[in-house]
Amino acid sequence: MKLRIFVEGLVQGVGFRAYTKRIAESYGLNGWVRNLPDGRVEILVEGDEELIGHFIKDILKGPPAARVDKVEIIKEQSDEPVYGFDIRYS
Repeated sequence: MKLRIFVEGLVQGVGFRAYTKRIAESYGLNGWVRNLPDGRVEILVEGDEELIGHFIKDILKGPPAARVDKVEIIKEQSDEPVYGFDIRYS
């Protein structure tokens, strides 16, 4: 399963990307996370459906300094596999 997730709230500058990477790696998921110019965080995650479900629950909590107000989830085609989980800076 591959999902693109957009997270709104107080999610930039509070360790959200590092938290996301740590959680994804703990579940053995692949993908990346990046800040968007509009203040949201974008996540691409690929892996086992059940593990992604646990990942999303953790993302909704966020790290202590974050506040998640809204999450949009879009199912993606799994054409090209993604390996590892990275923080992107663009």
